[in-house]
Amino acid sequence: MKSEKNGQSKLLGLGFDNSDGHKRITQAERFSIVGGSEETHELMTETAIKTFEELKRKGKDLDDTSRDELADIIRKHSGGGA
Repeated sequence: MKSEKNGQSKLLGLGFDNSDGHKRITQAERFSIVGGSEETHELMTETAIKTFEELKRKGKDLDDTSRDELADIIRKHSGGGA
């Protein structure tokens, strides 16, 4: 998703398992996390941070990373990887 402000892509994480009535929103320069239970929101935020850390280590940016590679990195950091 391209940000209108600076033309860079951003990641957006949406959580739908909230039942405690809290509205959780975490915004960073390159990602936003909205909703979810406390546990889910925390996991999504941590996953986004680790994803961008790995991209930085690889010398890459979100805009020049393929969807497949990005999906693999996200899976790896969300506990869904091999």
